Amino acid sequence: MPIREALPGDAAALAAVHVLSWRAAYRELLPGPYLEGLDVEERAATWRARLTAPDRPTVLLATDGEGGVGGGEGGAGGGEGCVGGGRPVAFACFRPWPGEGFDPAPTAELAALYALPEVWGTGIGRALLSAATEALVTAGFRSAALWVFAGNGRARRFYEAAGWRADGGAVREETGGRVLEELRYRRDLLG
Repeated sequence: MPIREALPGDAAALAAVHVLSWRAAYRELLPGPYLEGLDVEERAATWRARLTAPDRPTVLLATDGEGGVGGGEGGAGGGEGCVGGGRPVAFACFRPWPGEGFDPAPTAELAALYALPEVWGTGIGRALLSAATEALVTAGFRSAALWVFAGNGRARRFYEAAGWRADGGAVREETGGRVLEELRYRRDLLG
């Protein structure tokens, strides 16, 4: 399974994976109309802006290695396709820690890790998380943190199996008209 750094031309593919993943992962946590209202084109514009910004995050994209990319939501291509070939199935986004509480120099934030529901449980997420961890260490980070919805048991088990632990940090945020608790998880990258 190829994993590479995402390019601005991958914005539509990232957006499609992002939206389809949210709709499946958060259907028990967020209102259906909110999830159905997520707009791939709007997310693509956001990802394009992020990927062209001077302080852009690092985004790793995993593809299935197959030839073409499907268009529209069913194919996760978002109509624009994936510049490196293959069907995009997952991505991870990280950057220096933006919040308070940690020295940002040695701490990174895993800001997103999303995969198409059809590849959940296949090892793609683990491979992508491993590649992201290697990239973080190479970039000089010693630890990483992330936020996960408290009610997202699947994601919490995934991160815990990879050595991440809740560190006691929590926030309550409104998303889609619901106030949800997010837990902060941390991991030492060198240990």
